[in-house]
Amino acid sequence: MRANKMCAILGNVYECPELLPLTEKRPLATLPFDCKYRLIDFNLSNAINANVKSVYMVFNQGTTKSVFDHIGGGREWHLDSVDSRYFIHFYQDFLKKKAEGRPYYESVIDYLHKSKSEYTVFMGNRMLCNIDLEAVLKIHQQNDSEMTVVYKKMPREQIYRQDEILEVDEHGIIKGNHNFLEERSDDGLLNLCMKIFICRTDWLIHALEEGQNLGGPVALLDFLTLLMSRVKTSAYEYTGFLSNIFDIKSYYDANMAMLDPKKFTSLLYSKQKIYTKLKNEVATYYSPTSDVKNSQFATGCLVDGKAYGSLFSRSVVIEKGAEVENSIIMASCCIKENAFIRDAILDKNVVVEPGVKIIGSAAKPVVIKKNTHVFSDVYGGE
Repeated sequence: MRANKMCAILGNVYECPELLPLTEKRPLATLPFDCKYRLIDFNLSNAINANVKSVYMVFNQGTTKSVFDHIGGGREWHLDSVDSRYFIHFYQDFLKKKAEGRPYYESVIDYLHKSKSEYTVFMGNRMLCNIDLEAVLKIHQQNDSEMTVVYKKMPREQIYRQDEILEVDEHGIIKGNHNFLEERSDDGLLNLCMKIFICRTDWLIHALEEGQNLGGPVALLDFLTLLMSRVKTSAYEYTGFLSNIFDIKSYYDANMAMLDPKKFTSLLYSKQKIYTKLKNEVATYYSPTSDVKNSQFATGCLVDGKAYGSLFSRSVVIEKGAEVENSIIMASCCIKENAFIRDAILDKNVVVEPGVKIIGSAAKPVVIKKNTHVFSDVYGGE
């Protein structure tokens, strides 16, 4: 696909309270994933792999420090050149403009005009996937529809209460959509809207101008979801790996799925590369006393203890006699001698004192907040 044929909008507005305390000081988009990635890496990579040169991101005010720390100048995603760049705007600015009776989509419309792109793709912030957007665009171009939306057939337990379920006819056209809480069917799999939309840029500009004049929803995701029921919309079925992250368990399960070689390869080693922030660090060191099975480590870790079925971000220390099972350990954690951790998520910079036990369950993992110093046993789960 020629450069600049498509621009991208990433909506990072909706945050799930069920993910606290992991999202207490960071947006959902920068949650660590599989040792060295962040969730936002996947949407950025999906866009860049489709030769998108311009990305517009919306965040909540006061949550972007970790975004800038991670993305920086955008070099890893090739967004730091003369003809490639990214823009960040605050959702609260949209709300303020609407309250004052001003054109609240003004910055989006300005971005779309200046992008000079024929098509626009919008992506939400909770669906973790590696999707070929050029394939979605081809389907959109073949259909006489104003929009094309991506969906995947998913079981009920992997759908969030605020998600949209799509009704798709035999011709691949959306004939209806409704909130998951309104779902009455007992079908095993439901058509989950993945919050990925593609449309012509000139059509979207006109729709946004008309929508703000009529007082439409401020959030772009809500606006596009509303349009699905008003204009002809085609459906594209995604059949690859998808994690819908909306609470602690879904986040835990998404990470643990990466220990399955087939799922790991499907998401991270398909024909499309996933880009992330690069760090030049020493390799992880496994001492003679270490015992590691079915686990993944990022760089810079020091392993003297045992690790089974777990994921470890950069610079984690596991001292002699310590044991970690079925857990997610984020960057710069220190697990001291003879500590025992099972079915837990340790956020960054957690220190676990010698002999301390942290035990949860696969159904309800224990979460230890960032920068916590754990002196006594912690039990949870069901």
